[in-house]
Amino acid sequence: MGKPHVVIVAKLTALERYEREGRDPRIRSLLRRSDPSVRSWKKAHDNHQRTLEVVEETLERLGATTWLVRGAGNQFDARGIDLVVSVGGDGTLLAASHNVSRTPILGVNSSPSHSVGFFCSARRGNVRDMLSQALEGRLHSVTLTRMRVEVGKRVVASRVLNEALFCHAIPAATSRYILRYGRQREEQRSSGLWVGTAAGSTGAIRSAGGEVLPLTSRALQLVVREPYTGRGSPCKLTQFVVADRRRKVIVQNKMQDACLFLDGPFKRVAVALGERMTFSESDEELTVLGLDSSRA
Repeated sequence: MGKPHVVIVAKLTALERYEREGRDPRIRSLLRRSDPSVRSWKKAHDNHQRTLEVVEETLERLGATTWLVRGAGNQFDARGIDLVVSVGGDGTLLAASHNVSRTPILGVNSSPSHSVGFFCSARRGNVRDMLSQALEGRLHSVTLTRMRVEVGKRVVASRVLNEALFCHAIPAATSRYILRYGRQREEQRSSGLWVGTAAGSTGAIRSAGGEVLPLTSRALQLVVREPYTGRGSPCKLTQFVVADRRRKVIVQNKMQDACLFLDGPFKRVAVALGERMTFSESDEELTVLGLDSSRA
């Protein structure tokens, strides 16, 4: 057997971004006086760097050929790769997963006290053992359903792991759209809407009042954010689960300045007035290593 090929995707910490983007004088002043708004930056950065070093050293010891991708939003080609390792938190894994088709991914939470890592089963303390098991094919995994998103006749994403947020480009403005599900049709005004997978149901969708779905469920879920009714009848299609994979959620935009955000801030898609978005189950699943299907 030849050397395993591994891509490491490492987030840029807040401190790294500050140093790369020109050392903003205001941030420099805040750091100098250890202002509460930036006090955790140095510790989080140091934790992240130490974890990344352990990952790189371990993979070298295990004889892997590695490529380091700095910055979660950067694209890479996972074809011919045996393993993708994300080093950061859930945001890093989500961004990296958009480049991954069949390759398994292992999430490493590089600074657990500063970042959320629901999908990240590895930490600095156990990452050596987990990397060894992953490369030997002994590490348990969970296969997660992803979502396909179309805008008009364009497939803008087929690897959405968590959720899509559709709303006005200006957060304070009202979102206007027509929502269709099966034979039901409803014109709505709200703060926008979430459509997500079971894997994403413990995050923003849960906070917005949605249902937590079993991690391995193939269902999608829609939740409307702050529906507005005024003096009319209350909206009916504000929260529902799409259990039948043949069904799709269709949303027609009624705004001149609207956006789709896919799995957080890394992928943003402008939606033109009158365009329709279609949300459905994707054929491209994701294999996440080390994850426990009972986690909630």
